[in-house]
Amino acid sequence: MPALIEAAGLTKKFGKTIALDGLNLTIATGQVVAILGPNGAGKTTFIRTVATLLRPDAGTLRVAGYDVARNANDIRRLIGLAGQSAAVEETMTGQENLAMVARLYGQSARQSRSSAAAVLAQVGLSDDGKRLVKTYSGGMRRRLDLGASLVGRPRLLLLDEPTTGLDPGSRIALWDAIRELGRHGTDILLSTQYLDEADQLAASIVIISDGKVIAEGTPSELKTRAGSDRIELHTRDDASLTEATAILARIGHDEPVTEPATHRCSVSAPGGSHLLAVVRALDEARIEVEDITLRRPTLDEVFLTLTGRHAAATTTPEERVA
Repeated sequence: MPALIEAAGLTKKFGKTIALDGLNLTIATGQVVAILGPNGAGKTTFIRTVATLLRPDAGTLRVAGYDVARNANDIRRLIGLAGQSAAVEETMTGQENLAMVARLYGQSARQSRSSAAAVLAQVGLSDDGKRLVKTYSGGMRRRLDLGASLVGRPRLLLLDEPTTGLDPGSRIALWDAIRELGRHGTDILLSTQYLDEADQLAASIVIISDGKVIAEGTPSELKTRAGSDRIELHTRDDASLTEATAILARIGHDEPVTEPATHRCSVSAPGGSHLLAVVRALDEARIEVEDITLRRPTLDEVFLTLTGRHAAATTTPEERVA
């Protein structure tokens, strides 16, 4: 696939703070890509640079072949941007908000009404389009803000931590809207600190730390880098735990890890190997377990492995800058 975004040696400083430190990255078209990183890693700076809101201090950044430093206006015609808070007019209806933005894109009055109706349907707000935005919930406002970034029919949609501050129900609703856009061919670049969000939405994940790309790949590929799959057991009592641990030691890939306080034990099982053998051995030994599962490494474990820290769930003032 052709490259949609190409960054080479991309550098951006704010005073003595280095937000992007020679970042190199190529993103192909035709997918949803998530940018992950700890607080202050440079995610927001990268999104804002792609959006031509910031000029790089060094290096190059091209979007659809256009250089952000020389062809900002060409890039702006190709992108839509939804930031960390909803930028909507409360005293207007949802439909009026979108029609107004469409007019700013140069659409006629008739075209703007048609675009507004189509986008309201895309983001699941058709039934609420004639309501004043001041009556909308926080999640509805974020979906409307997402819609405002779509009325210009962007080739690339930039989402900077779009679900920050939303309740779980609103997050899921926004996820559904983003998935639908991806299914219909919109290229999406999403920055987030929510690991489950990246796992749910992205075909490819880029991890940034200290202004550099330290890993990229599919969610499955990155999880593999954090370690192998594990067979996990939860037994009823201490005696069962001892017997189950002995079975894992005999059949598993390495030494089992036990948690006596919770009657749990686990062992490495690359590719899901040994699970059937463990189940059969437990049955033959008549050991009853509360549950047994084969668990893949999580993206949080990927974070811990690659950055030495768990991912944060909130945005700090420093990350709003970097």
